[in-house]
Amino acid sequence: MAEKLAVVLISGGLDSMAAAGRAREEGYGLLALSIDYNQRHQVELAAARRIASALGARRHVVLPLDLRAFGGSALTDDIAVPKTGVDGNIPVTYVPARNTIFLSLALGWAEAAGARDLFIGVNALDYSGYPDCRPEFIAGFEKLAELATKAGVEGHPFRIHAPLQHMTKADIVREAARLGLDAGLSWSCYDPAPGGLHCGLCDSCRLRAKGFEEAGIPDPTRYAARP
Repeated sequence: MAEKLAVVLISGGLDSMAAAGRAREEGYGLLALSIDYNQRHQVELAAARRIASALGARRHVVLPLDLRAFGGSALTDDIAVPKTGVDGNIPVTYVPARNTIFLSLALGWAEAAGARDLFIGVNALDYSGYPDCRPEFIAGFEKLAELATKAGVEGHPFRIHAPLQHMTKADIVREAARLGLDAGLSWSCYDPAPGGLHCGLCDSCRLRAKGFEEAGIPDPTRYAARP
């Protein structure tokens, strides 16, 4: 019997690592996809390579796609990364249509490779308020995949797995531990500090530190400032 394959989006962060770990646990061979979109925190790509290797990915593609050509985000433009915490509004670290773009690329690889499953580490509880992390988005993209592909039209639909969708960050920290994953391999910070440190103050650092604290699990992250 042919091995069942899944394309897993691995950014280098804790969430994508846990989602990919779930795919491995469920018996999928992993086709790991990371996007080098010329993001401010390029260091996350090194983390993605570590994670893909640790999870035994069958193949890891780091695809260049320079979204700085568009800008419009603190991660792809000369806009300061906020350091005052999550305020309920969509922050300037939102990259326009990022998850739509990334899932489209993952879908293309999945169809080419004969895979019907895609994994993404979005969650809609402890997050920065990005619209492309919501359950409605995942359901909508799954329907789009059915309409937009030869496989879907021929009756072989794709499934978009978002196993962390309804987890808090503390739940995700616990899930990574349950899966036996080394959280220290991952990278979350949007604005890396000198010396390979997480800044400690951006939204992503604050959510990461909060997750470890609430989970009661030691945080392996080295912060320049305590969140």
